[in-house]
Amino acid sequence: MRNLVLLPGFMLNEHLWDDMRSDLATLGALTFGDLGRDIGIQAMADAVLRQAPEQFVLFGFSMGGFVAQAVALKAPERVLGLALLNTSSRPQTEQESVSTKAQLDIAQRTPFKGLTSRALASSLHPARSTDRALLDRLQAMALANGKEVFLRQLQTLRDSNAEVLKQLRCPVLIVASDQDKLRSVEESEEMARQIAQARFEIVADCGHMTPMEKPGELFGIISDWLAQSGL
Repeated sequence: MRNLVLLPGFMLNEHLWDDMRSDLATLGALTFGDLGRDIGIQAMADAVLRQAPEQFVLFGFSMGGFVAQAVALKAPERVLGLALLNTSSRPQTEQESVSTKAQLDIAQRTPFKGLTSRALASSLHPARSTDRALLDRLQAMALANGKEVFLRQLQTLRDSNAEVLKQLRCPVLIVASDQDKLRSVEESEEMARQIAQARFEIVADCGHMTPMEKPGELFGIISDWLAQSGL
């Protein structure tokens, strides 16, 4: 039985994959990683390795993609294949660090009421930025995670993995979305250039939340990659 381990993004959880779950289950046994209990990419990666089967194909979305890179580099003998979805290998910018510090200062002294409407809308394709059903689902995941997870994940700073990605030897899939305002196509292209065996796909007419906005198309890309890679 093939094992698939799926990692969510910032303030998301396993419900990120709800629209794909039944299809993904036809490809193997599913394990949903929990990135809410630790501070830092390396600590999160260690937690994933403790939760995961002995060998597995790893999927990392957005922040989960940074964790997935760390997992694959820590335990290459266990990660049979790596899919990096709407993510990057770039380090945190100074502007992002300033913004994060401001968010932390506010979050530590105020009740947590979920993510802002602006943050939620920016994660979707502009045409779907007022889609109440999608926005409510995203907010429900943030509220389920709660304030403590919000504080821990805000404190998780990113380093650059760009130079070490070339060490990867397993099959790699990189997926970007053309209307992603949070992680650009250029960031995905940078990763693809570092990994000789990477397959690079762009999902059209889609914002950042590809597993929720284009689940059928993403599943098709994943299932074809698994078949073509012999995983």
